[in-house]
Amino acid sequence: MKGLLILLFFTSIALKAQTMESQKEIILSDQLKWSERMAFSIMRAYPEAWQIDNHPAPKWDYKIGMILTAYEKLYHQTKNQNYFDYIKDYADKLINKNGTFQNFDPKDHNIDFINAGKILFNLYDTTKEQKYLTALQTLRRQFEDHPRTLSGGFWHKKIYPNQMWLDGLYMGEPFYARYTTAFEGGEKLNDVALQFELLHNHTFDKKTGLYFHAWDESKKMPWADSKTGTAPHIWLRALGWYGMALVDVLDYFPKDHPKHKELVRYLNELAAAVSKYQDKSGLWYQIPDLGSKKGNYLEASGSSMLVYFLAKGVHKGYLPAKFETTANNGFNGLISQLIKVDKDGEIHITQVCASAGLGGNPYRDGSFDYYINEKIITDNSHGLGAFLLAAIELDK
Repeated sequence: MKGLLILLFFTSIALKAQTMESQKEIILSDQLKWSERMAFSIMRAYPEAWQIDNHPAPKWDYKIGMILTAYEKLYHQTKNQNYFDYIKDYADKLINKNGTFQNFDPKDHNIDFINAGKILFNLYDTTKEQKYLTALQTLRRQFEDHPRTLSGGFWHKKIYPNQMWLDGLYMGEPFYARYTTAFEGGEKLNDVALQFELLHNHTFDKKTGLYFHAWDESKKMPWADSKTGTAPHIWLRALGWYGMALVDVLDYFPKDHPKHKELVRYLNELAAAVSKYQDKSGLWYQIPDLGSKKGNYLEASGSSMLVYFLAKGVHKGYLPAKFETTANNGFNGLISQLIKVDKDGEIHITQVCASAGLGGNPYRDGSFDYYINEKIITDNSHGLGAFLLAAIELDK
């Protein structure tokens, strides 16, 4: 028996090594689609998904959730078991056999925590393991007592009272919409739509057709406009979060739902506006309406997000076909300007804003100087996930 166990152990190691070697060979082929080249590049750099961004320990992370949402799309396209296993291994590392999350305190009321939950729907549908359903139910309950503005909008986080950020729409609403459609007969879709209505009503900039990063209903934050409560600037990645959230929640709104046309209208407004601010390179600037201002730069993650929502919007029939050209020009800009191929054939995405937000400690004032001086790095997870989604949608 001992000899058999030793044999099985070394056989397992050999199989893993063989898998990694086969991935290496695949990556070296420039005949692969950009989506799979990026997917294999990520898996080689980070054999386990929790390691992405060089995390020192496993963490349930919204950015990794976005990346694994893309891997799920790739799995459905290719039936490559490696993609499914990469997703499942991450979930199993962070969720125990009883369906309990590691290091999760529901009282934190952090809407970012919801996003990675999107991978649990397919895991449950595929495996029927109760722990995934339990975890889904845990995340769904977060919406029951999540703090809201007086007008009904979810706070971005408990630590950011009375504030709604465009980012939060992507973090929470696609999950909320999918859950209520799958398990509740869609009874909460009006609540989902309300979140978009509030930010459309309060962050939409009539001058540009774009959206300010956030809104403070109380108007008490130093960064908030004293009359409108809006943040002082339009931030590219926030527009990306908003566009992706819109096009993804529409997957769960029946065409005859009273709010369907309204959400499609928002999507068309955004598509028309961002097209006006597309640079001749096909990309967009960190502060998109101030492209010529000194220090501004073409940013990868937000550009990728806009490419994804534009392409998907056309493919789903929400947007006119002309926006496919806008998306293709954006993707070509990413490939020619910001994607780099190393000597091993692995690909990397450059010029990614590492992180940006408002308030907090140290305080972030939302000024132009703040946004352009946040760290810019290569292969940040925001860029990896957004590029994957764009590449999959355009199938290049």
